[in-house]
Amino acid sequence: MADRPDPLHELRTRLADLDTAGLRRRRRVVTTACAPDTRLADRPEPLVAFCANDYLGLAAEPALADAAIAGTRRWGVGSGASHLVSGHYAAHDALEARLAAFVGMDDALYFCTGYMANIGVMPALVGRGDAIFADKVNHASLVDGALLSRAELIRYPHCDLAALEARLAASTAPRKLIVTDAVFSMDGDIAPLPELLALAEAHQAWLLVDDAHGFGVLGPQGRGSLAHFGLASPRLLYMGTLGKAAGVAGAFVAGQRDVIQWLLSTCRSYIFTTGAPPLLAHTLLTALDLIEHCDDRRTHLGALIERFKAGLHLTRWQRLPSDTPIQPVVIGDNHETLAVSRALDAEGLWVPAIRPPTVPKGAARLRITLSAAHTVDQVDRLVATLNRLEATSR
Repeated sequence: MADRPDPLHELRTRLADLDTAGLRRRRRVVTTACAPDTRLADRPEPLVAFCANDYLGLAAEPALADAAIAGTRRWGVGSGASHLVSGHYAAHDALEARLAAFVGMDDALYFCTGYMANIGVMPALVGRGDAIFADKVNHASLVDGALLSRAELIRYPHCDLAALEARLAASTAPRKLIVTDAVFSMDGDIAPLPELLALAEAHQAWLLVDDAHGFGVLGPQGRGSLAHFGLASPRLLYMGTLGKAAGVAGAFVAGQRDVIQWLLSTCRSYIFTTGAPPLLAHTLLTALDLIEHCDDRRTHLGALIERFKAGLHLTRWQRLPSDTPIQPVVIGDNHETLAVSRALDAEGLWVPAIRPPTVPKGAARLRITLSAAHTVDQVDRLVATLNRLEATSR
């Protein structure tokens, strides 16, 4: 007994190791609504935030606040039970029908979070003896969903279609599932979805597309990455999140009607959890109306993206190629990345430092996200500060 390590001492040692490696995570307390002009509890001066995924600037939209108030008065604040017991309300049903129609699918299921959707859908579709083919930089929820399924996890190099095709051809698994982010959350690039769908159809596989960062931004009226490419197929499953461009909370999975019915009966993260408050579903119906008619916001956002790309002149750091609101600047070293983030903070700009294991070792970066709520002046200020900080850091 005396030889056994003290678990608390071991944890403290491991926390110290995280500090040494520049990998300790810390939260900051926001004291204002989600918006570019942000105040934090740990500093008196305001910051311009370039870190939220509120791509259309809807998180603090008054129309959504009004809808939430009306939804609360109509439905209260809780659902009381899981969807399959008594926690499925008319607001949920209306939202699912509207979401399915919005993305051009037969049917949809509304989940509490995108993480819950991904970890539930994959084990419902494949299991032991089957195979999942996953892009190496997929979101953690897709990785965890694959592991929970107990299917063989076969990863392919980022967006490498030839490697994926070879792995699909070599697999003898009876059921195959290809999973990918549509817009990769740390790189900002867009997956080659038409080619991925062609491979799925050629190899009798499912294709699950996680469009957390494309829904509301890409495609006509913000209908997402599938609409952006004009794709439709019974082999497609589409996951979209509702706490980013939609400005509220939750997620949905849409697909062919029989597939959604199967998920309703077998998806553990849907069956065994309390339904999301119906007031959120009520609010999201208004959010979908706003997304559909937000072309002016998407146009402004696109102009900000191009302005940021054109204005940034880096020689040592690297801006990754991206045409989406996610504009990563790779610095490399964990400590240097943290130092640059702190320097930006001192200048009134909030840009988070993203480090391993979220990104590969040696690829620590600033993850800059732009929003339709940002102004041209705010983006210009960020660009000028980044250019100056890199020039003085050599």
